[in-house]
Amino acid sequence: MLATFDISNTRIKAGIFDGPELRATFSLAADVRRTADEYAVLLDGLLREERIQRRDVHGIAIASVVPPLTGIFEQVCGRLFRQQALVVGHSTRAGIRIATQQPRELGADRIVNAIAVQHLHGSPAIVVDFETATAFDVVAADGSYAGTIIAPGLALAAEALFQHTSRLQRVELVKPKNVVGRDTIGALLSGTVFGHVALVEGLVSRIKAELGSPAIVVATGELASLVAGETSAIDRVEPWLAHVGLRLFYELNRG
Repeated sequence: MLATFDISNTRIKAGIFDGPELRATFSLAADVRRTADEYAVLLDGLLREERIQRRDVHGIAIASVVPPLTGIFEQVCGRLFRQQALVVGHSTRAGIRIATQQPRELGADRIVNAIAVQHLHGSPAIVVDFETATAFDVVAADGSYAGTIIAPGLALAAEALFQHTSRLQRVELVKPKNVVGRDTIGALLSGTVFGHVALVEGLVSRIKAELGSPAIVVATGELASLVAGETSAIDRVEPWLAHVGLRLFYELNRG
């Protein structure tokens, strides 16, 4: 079995592969104040619930954009699985040509998304990743990573409205009933959700125009289904795309 960890600023998503099959998934809050011991206890409990034996895990791959948590999870993996984790970016092969001006600046999450989408759907392709930020990963027709767009995430935008206004309230992100809000909650939901849909549609259209060819558009991340259900600009939803990329990354680097 292979354990994969996709560490973002807000969530730690863990996956357990049994061969090519993603057997189990877990989601933890990302908190740099937690120790490796605390995370190990949490993860051990989740593995027990899925009846997964720690000794059956013989490989670990980590993609992280939070350096303090990278080190913590390397310790967690050493303690739980007695294995050294393979970390994206630590003198490893990406498996994809990065055609940006500053390849070293590219986040590990961007790399594994690109690896996975090319494997699953070919190229050219656009991955829209709905996490803390909404990021657009662009894979060119020749399979190279062409570049990215980073916009404020859907939940982040909603929280910013709540934090920086005196009368607007925090809302649960669900599909709005109407485009034109009939009350404050309706108005906030429409502006936040449908506004984000419009952002995605507009940027996808501009990316395709710049590529000069059609491209498959794949959504991933926690809020992917919410946005994908409101637009025809997204062709597929792959909630655990990064973990597929991590499995392929591990296989490339460990043979």
